[in-house]
Amino acid sequence: MCGAELKNLPEGVQRVAAALQTLNHPHMPQMLDDAARTAQQAADALGILVGQVAKSIIFRRKSDDVAVLVVTSGDRRVDEKKVEAHVGGKIGRADADFVKSRTGFSIGGVSPVAHATPPVTLIDQDLLRFDVVWAAAGHPHSVFPLHPSDLQRLTGAPVVDVVLAPVEAGTQPAA
Repeated sequence: MCGAELKNLPEGVQRVAAALQTLNHPHMPQMLDDAARTAQQAADALGILVGQVAKSIIFRRKSDDVAVLVVTSGDRRVDEKKVEAHVGGKIGRADADFVKSRTGFSIGGVSPVAHATPPVTLIDQDLLRFDVVWAAAGHPHSVFPLHPSDLQRLTGAPVVDVVLAPVEAGTQPAA
């Protein structure tokens, strides 16, 4: 993308595009026709599996009010106890104001890069199941593709196990 193209994009997407260029990432953000605020919406818009959506979830570390970013597969749920073990303290849910103030992005568009204040970041190992994943690019209508291992290069974050074990078909307890 050239400078003129960037000026037409929302501010958050411009920040992500600039960061990706600086980090020599080969793929720039793409704007979608419809919002992709959830992993399912993104998967539907892109024609991919929900698991190929690299969703960014922000938590608040209670001891110091630092943002904790967990990047995980769209088909997985974060195990907060595992996250706490990796970040050295209790975490809590982050509300929309906290997310916006710490990341500079609104919920539904939180990118793994270009945060207003660098968060403590963890990348879930389940993303490595895929050759290509798609991450939010600073706006609910914007995404970019990458290889899961690129997340570690782009963020400097460790790849760890931070999700609940997936429930296999037929093994769910009866209600």
